[in-house]
Amino acid sequence: MDTNQTQTLIAMIFVLGTLVLLVLPSVIGLVHDRRIDRRIREAQEARASAPAQKSSSRSTVPSTATWYAEGRRSKKLVSS
Repeated sequence: MDTNQTQTLIAMIFVLGTLVLLVLPSVIGLVHDRRIDRRIREAQEARASAPAQKSSSRSTVPSTATWYAEGRRSKKLVSS
């Protein structure tokens, strides 16, 4: 292998490495999205096959954190 072939090989390896670095995040995101979609589908199927649950007779009261956040939001709108 002479110098010209070695430089060409190094350049090709560099270009392929750059391509892999650019494509890798997209591939990881795609795999992640498919895994989440599969989990959602499994949960929906399990929910559809499970017997219906009775709703609670007690009223739902927002937590303190929700109440606080709502108060802060309304104060921001008023003061702006």
